[in-house]
Amino acid sequence: MRTTRRWWGTAVAVTVAAAMLPVTPATARPPKAPAGLVIADGVTQPAFGYADAIRERIFVTSDVDSDADGALDVVAMDIIRPKASDAGLRVPVIMDASPYYSTQCRGNDSECKVDLDGDGLLDRWPLFYDNYFVPRGYAVVLLDMIGTNNSTGCPTSGGRPDNVSAPVAIDWLNGRRKGVDADGNEVVAKWHNGKTGMIGKSYDGTLANAAAASGVKGLTTIVPISAIASWYDYSRSNGLVTRANNYSGSLSNTVTNPSRRAYCAPVRTQLGQDGDDVTGDYNAYWAERDYLPDAKKVKASVLLVHGINDDNVRADHFSKWWYELAKHKVQRKLWLTGTGHIDPFDFRRTEWVNTLHRWFDFWLHGIKNGIMHEPMVDLERLPDVWETHADWPIPGSKPTEIWLRPGTDGAPGDLSVKSTPGGKKQTATFTDTPTMSQANAIRHPSDPAANKDNRLVFLSEPLKAPLHISGTPIVKIKASVNGEDTNFAGLLVDYGTRERFSTSGDGIRTLTTEDCWGESATFGGYNEEACYRQVVKNVASNPQELVTKGVIDGLNLKSLYTSTLLVPGKKNAVDIPLQPEDYVFEAGHQIGVVLLGSYSGYSSRAKQTRAEITVHFDSTRITLPIVGGRKAAEAAGLN
Repeated sequence: MRTTRRWWGTAVAVTVAAAMLPVTPATARPPKAPAGLVIADGVTQPAFGYADAIRERIFVTSDVDSDADGALDVVAMDIIRPKASDAGLRVPVIMDASPYYSTQCRGNDSECKVDLDGDGLLDRWPLFYDNYFVPRGYAVVLLDMIGTNNSTGCPTSGGRPDNVSAPVAIDWLNGRRKGVDADGNEVVAKWHNGKTGMIGKSYDGTLANAAAASGVKGLTTIVPISAIASWYDYSRSNGLVTRANNYSGSLSNTVTNPSRRAYCAPVRTQLGQDGDDVTGDYNAYWAERDYLPDAKKVKASVLLVHGINDDNVRADHFSKWWYELAKHKVQRKLWLTGTGHIDPFDFRRTEWVNTLHRWFDFWLHGIKNGIMHEPMVDLERLPDVWETHADWPIPGSKPTEIWLRPGTDGAPGDLSVKSTPGGKKQTATFTDTPTMSQANAIRHPSDPAANKDNRLVFLSEPLKAPLHISGTPIVKIKASVNGEDTNFAGLLVDYGTRERFSTSGDGIRTLTTEDCWGESATFGGYNEEACYRQVVKNVASNPQELVTKGVIDGLNLKSLYTSTLLVPGKKNAVDIPLQPEDYVFEAGHQIGVVLLGSYSGYSSRAKQTRAEITVHFDSTRITLPIVGGRKAAEAAGLN
């Protein structure tokens, strides 16, 4: 077990320099297609039938026994592949491993797996991957994570049984493990070309991250969407419990088939105990569920998608994973959207299907279409306004110290690139107020309803020029407390009205109209079609915007592994990593920094200490990743 864990250091220190490579025209010279495929305009064409596709269900025994019943857990997967794959066509696999196929279901249309006629073969195939890719020469595998649907065992919320589910299937695909059908007859994947790509949103994408972090051979690429990189960061934030009530157990209960929930209760109880809701400290339980240290094992390429305003799987999951992948020179691309916990099929549908098609063609069929010579990053600057960049953080972003200087007579403080001489003697005190809402926390100080006593606010002058941040900000303060425990929170706010991404519905609204992506067929009397409801972006125009936020448990200032009581009156160095962000403050707007204690807008477990927190201004500042660095800050008026 590791003795140290740097959970934000690389966020500011790592900036990968990458020149934008020239685009290779996909149609300059038609690539040679693998035998049997048809390629036009640089991509595979729907040359194979969907209605006559081969459907099968395979069971593979793992090496884990999650329910401790004395029998190794069995992984079930449903496969659909072109009929030609039984006549010599060797095809790659697109796999979506999920715990949700019989409970929460998948996609914006909430599609579950369905076997209508009870023959053991799937009739309803959630999502569009099968309809679109099978006719183009791919097999699609929808895998039931251990403990869910047709697999045996119990879910463990990111534990080893969850994590080995997909590698077990990949081992079978590549002939390293035995698989059988429902009758116990051995089945061999002679049709497989040896390459597998994994894709999925949320828990599904997390299973893809876990499989890549295992280093399993045969996993060629992954497409994690809004996925977890560390389950500790999903349930905790720098020591603070953000999802309480034994969240690991409740999530396990959610994905377990209702008929097995009572059976798996002992496993859930153990998850709750091992996760340690009492202290929120990092321990062996969380180390097992942390994929970041294993980024060095990743051999698969990564097309990473995340919402910068995702408040479910927050944006630090993508950023920490991205930084680690960069460190180990993993081939990768990034889509960074302004929405929340949303699949790109539901925020940029046409471009996403085209990109995914070219990505899988390149990595799984070996078609040279130039996709890896294009800009590394697609970034949504404003609703439906996209731009491309050579890397993220955007090249030219530099950690820049912006000093927080106290105000006088209760007025807000200000922001400057220059520290204040004599600041060691200056202090300001506020009372921790756990019940204060996020809306009140970010009100402009001139608002008559603004909270005056339970926060500290620092404001820039109206900006003379736009200021662009790209990366992970860190609030760094010196603080003393009149008690032994509290939290410390920092918020970065944009004061100024403009059209912004709306958090309503995670940023999208579902329409009644549909469009279709792939072929249809009738299986078991069910019309399996690829038509899905369309969506539009939600936008808002507000006088202020919470740009990013962060919180840290005062008991974990020294270590995430051990809680240590604060010494009343002792000055502490408090570093609060905020969520990563890519944001442009417009000219005329004001930048605000807000300091709080137990910030209920971030955590379900805000502490109730109501401590008095005194901020000392000898070195209190915020490090902003400013594109252009200090010169850009000075040009914007942060003098």
